[in-house]
Amino acid sequence: MREYSYILPHITERRNNMENNTQFKITYYSNKDKKHITRQGKWDEKCRYWTSKVGDKLMTYFDMDKDGYRTAKGSWKVRL
Repeated sequence: MREYSYILPHITERRNNMENNTQFKITYYSNKDKKHITRQGKWDEKCRYWTSKVGDKLMTYFDMDKDGYRTAKGSWKVRL
C-alpha cells in the first residue's frame, strides 16, 4: 500500500497521481470531533487540492463512509 503525507512541495505530484475512481484511506485531525479520524475516500471530478483564502492547505474528497464530500485541512495521510 502506497502512502502520501501532506508535504507542501509535493502537492503537484500528488495531484497528478490521483485519478478518477481511485479509492483510498485518509487520516486527518478533525477539529469538530477533536481527534484523528480515518475514512474510506474516493477521488472524482469534484475532488481537489486547494488553498483557502486565509492560506490553509485543503483537500476535498468523497467520503464513502458518510456518503458525502468532506474537506481535510492542514495535514493528512492518504493510503492507496
